[in-house]
Amino acid sequence: MEELVTYLAKSLVDNPDEVQVTRAERDGATVFELRVAEADVGKVIGRQGRIARALRTIVRASGAHQNERVQLEIVNE
Repeated sequence: MEELVTYLAKSLVDNPDEVQVTRAERDGATVFELRVAEADVGKVIGRQGRIARALRTIVRASGAHQNERVQLEIVNE
């Protein structure tokens, strides 16, 4: 699933080399943290958060298919 998030994020941004996805376990759920270049954060979030919501829906649906709780966080550093 990490590859799926990476692929989707790289297709959205101008700097695909700066896309990083890390996996962490928190509170019984798998959390994917998506980091992109600061200039690309808006592209990953989208207007009114639509793209971020769509990415989170895809990740949750994929996790539900595997009987796992999965979340996606967009980290802005």
